[in-house]
Amino acid sequence: VQLQASGGGLAQAGSSLRLSCAASGRTWVNDVMGWWRQAPGKEREYLAAINRSGGSTYVAESVKGRFTIARDNAKNTVYLEIDSLKPEDTAVYYCAAARWAPANIATMELIDYPFWGQGTLVTVSS
Repeated sequence: VQLQASGGGLAQAGSSLRLSCAASGRTWVNDVMGWWRQAPGKEREYLAAINRSGGSTYVAESVKGRFTIARDNAKNTVYLEIDSLKPEDTAVYYCAAARWAPANIATMELIDYPFWGQGTLVTVSS
């Protein structure tokens, strides 16, 4: 499966962005889709995830209330809506896919996601 992330760019603090991740290839394996980010000098951070039906979602406490994840299975696309952008949101944002969903997708780790997109850079100016 191939994942193509888009929607990043330069944004002002307080504004919103919507990131998209389009999947192609063996999309039937995308039981869980997730978003991660990595800021310079920091570890990759788990932000959000959604299962195939959309009935189970996870958003990290650190971004809850500002980040929303959604998916459109007809378009094989997962979205990450980021509201009230902050300079500390500056990072490369990655989408990822996993074949199976555990009981609690909040507990998934990097190693649980075998498929990754190339990342899209979000830069937030103050």
